[in-house]
Amino acid sequence: MSAEPTNPSSLSSFQQFSLVAMRTLIGWHFLYEGIYKSRLPGWGPDGTPLPAWSASGFIHGATGPVGHLARAAVDAGLLPWIDRLMMLGVAAVGLSLILGLLTRAGCYGGLVLLALFYLSSIPTTGMPAEHNEGNYLLVNKTLIEGLAVLVLLAFDTGRIAGLDRLWRERRPAPLTADARVVQQGSGT
Repeated sequence: MSAEPTNPSSLSSFQQFSLVAMRTLIGWHFLYEGIYKSRLPGWGPDGTPLPAWSASGFIHGATGPVGHLARAAVDAGLLPWIDRLMMLGVAAVGLSLILGLLTRAGCYGGLVLLALFYLSSIPTTGMPAEHNEGNYLLVNKTLIEGLAVLVLLAFDTGRIAGLDRLWRERRPAPLTADARVVQQGSGT
């Protein structure tokens, strides 16, 4: 299995569009979550005040293998830091994926966050759970989104479209060995 990213020119236009569209939608999901969390407290549609967002509820309900570590961090007084880092991290991943800027780093960041979310609360009952839209047994939306981000990383979608591609095209290509021989022979 090669770790080398796929050459975008080997993909059809439809494949390239699909990958960039998936990157953009996942980026929007991350960015909006980060922005929404940072904008609270706020006002609800009915004019009632909304409380400030906190990861506290998720952490205290976490049953997965990472849940106890998160609770220990909260008990150590790190909740304000966890909340800020979560808001910033989620928004930064989203911005990276939408813009196609530092896309590989954004994918790695997204994978770390999604792995933390999943490993904090692995669905093991297969039964309806409060605040869930469906019934999950091991596979949930977080795991699926994580796999989708892994696909984005595998295809290095920043090379297809985005600021990464513009930056790469702006830099001069490195000289090949043949070009260096020709350049040295011409006296330059």
